[in-house]
Amino acid sequence: MKRVHVFISGRVQGVFFRAKAQRAAIDLNLTGWVRNMADGRVETVFEGDDTNVDKMLEWCHTGPPVARVEEVLIKEELYSGEFENYIIKY
Repeated sequence: MKRVHVFISGRVQGVFFRAKAQRAAIDLNLTGWVRNMADGRVETVFEGDDTNVDKMLEWCHTGPPVARVEEVLIKEELYSGEFENYIIKY
């Protein structure tokens, strides 16, 4: 099991990034959260099976069709199992 904390920059707000990330994470049986940041980036934490986390990281490099991802910063953290589902934080 794996946990990552990710910061995504580019045109990632106002393009349904959070909603599409939530759908992708749920489809991959991942847990965690996603939110917009004041500086225009999207921040997310997700946990789950190593293979599915890697697939989600690949998705983060592209995002939804109208997004333009410029940078993805990834920090691996210790898996905690603290989340029950994957939610959008407001």
